[in-house]
Amino acid sequence: MLMSANEYRDSLRSYKPTVYLNGRLVTSVADEPGFAPGINAIGVTYDYALREEFKPLMLATEQSSGKTVNRLLHINQSAGDLLNKLEAVRLLCQETGCAQRYLSHDALNAIYQVSAQIDDAKGTTENSAKFLAYLHEVQERDLTLGIAMTDAKGDRSKRPHQQANLDSYVHIVERNAKGIVISGTKAIVTGAPYVHELLVMPGRNMLAADAAFAVCCAVPIDAPGITMVARPAGRPGEKAALFSNRYGQSTAVVMFDKVFVPWEKVFYADEWEYSGALTHSYATHHRHSCIGARAGFGDLLIGAGALMCEANGFNPEDEGHLRDQMVDLIKITEGFYACGVAASVYATRDPFSKSFMPDAVYSNIGKLLLATQIYDMQRIAHDVSGGLIVALPGPDEDHNPATAANLADVLRANPAIPYDKRIETARFIEDLTASYQGGWYSVISLHGGGSPEAMKREIYRNYPLGDKVALVERLLNRGVLAHESNPSELQAERPITQNTQAGKCCDQGCTVPGTAIMVDLPQTLKNSVE
Repeated sequence: MLMSANEYRDSLRSYKPTVYLNGRLVTSVADEPGFAPGINAIGVTYDYALREEFKPLMLATEQSSGKTVNRLLHINQSAGDLLNKLEAVRLLCQETGCAQRYLSHDALNAIYQVSAQIDDAKGTTENSAKFLAYLHEVQERDLTLGIAMTDAKGDRSKRPHQQANLDSYVHIVERNAKGIVISGTKAIVTGAPYVHELLVMPGRNMLAADAAFAVCCAVPIDAPGITMVARPAGRPGEKAALFSNRYGQSTAVVMFDKVFVPWEKVFYADEWEYSGALTHSYATHHRHSCIGARAGFGDLLIGAGALMCEANGFNPEDEGHLRDQMVDLIKITEGFYACGVAASVYATRDPFSKSFMPDAVYSNIGKLLLATQIYDMQRIAHDVSGGLIVALPGPDEDHNPATAANLADVLRANPAIPYDKRIETARFIEDLTASYQGGWYSVISLHGGGSPEAMKREIYRNYPLGDKVALVERLLNRGVLAHESNPSELQAERPITQNTQAGKCCDQGCTVPGTAIMVDLPQTLKNSVE
């Protein structure tokens, strides 16, 4: 039941969420101009799945049902699945800047893994069966899910159960035979007004005292008791916003006031021991997806930077300073994307669910690189473009009979590039790098999916530092010291030796020569974006 973009937009009309935008109640999300760029962006994830040339990337066969589903709702069964997902996200974000729907994929894969882990610990199949039923429903209806994970948090120095206002975290306030009742606040929910359902997930590890805050469930966006306070998606209606008046992203603060959730949509409640596993799994999947998303954004800057050089009368190949800057932009983009590829290739099979998890170290390194280098990407785009991108008159001057002719004459550079094409490219770069939208891309790249500090912790926690220590100690003939006492006791006393990992290789021992892990799209079709 794959939907088109138009069908997705129409499907939103069957929901009646309580959404406020700029201080007013929105009567129809599907028809609200302030949300149109966000709806357009998610719409691309639907239309691309119906295009023949993109189907190898955008569609997948779900192992548990045998049905063809959208890649962004698929549970990964191989390293190839992860590579295809990464490439699909990059393709979508080349068109939209941020396609948003890949968060659905990341959360579904994380909950799938944790459900199996809980069942393994309890010796049951109940959790996995319940979630699998929900997964199949989401896939069959081709839904888009919002991820309600980041709590308002309140006093950051205190744990959830210690907060003066318990509603700063979403928590269970009542349980009965039919389900649970939840209250609290999720502070940053991407695309919340124009998704179909919300996946409520804990945003941190919990202790036993925080058990009421350890809840994972699904609720429709118009469930009684849910109120959203949203911001516009992109820069709708702004003439100068040549990109973000078409594609953008809304976020919302989502408040839950005694929202009822039936047991069949509750994936766990009170199992505080698994909140850390769920947040780790989601963060790893999501940071892996973010790599593909920002690579797509990097493609936009690379293309626009080259066009601006041409419009200014330069060929970067002949101008060393411009060539070096363009190479730096390419190096940054493909550098962090290569980490995403490595995270896919070095993926591991989850021992409980048997689905595949991208490598945590490479996923976090790639996300850390893009988070900190997004500012360099924007600076380079400014460097190769010149100051014209922020010195241009507004678009209304393009049709002012008193000034338009003179501007077209004096602001033309390359004789082969018409004035309006040069100005169009300049405004495109301004929109992506030097406007409100440019600032938004910076902040969402820096903090989306967790702060740089969170990524650094994950890198250090998962990196096999002990292997490197053992290597140097062996070369220094110090390895013999480990045998003078109980090796396990010595390792426990030395934190730097504890993280180790086995060598990695594929199941066959090596990949059969000439066998591609993923199939490339035809070149003539891969770059044909309408």
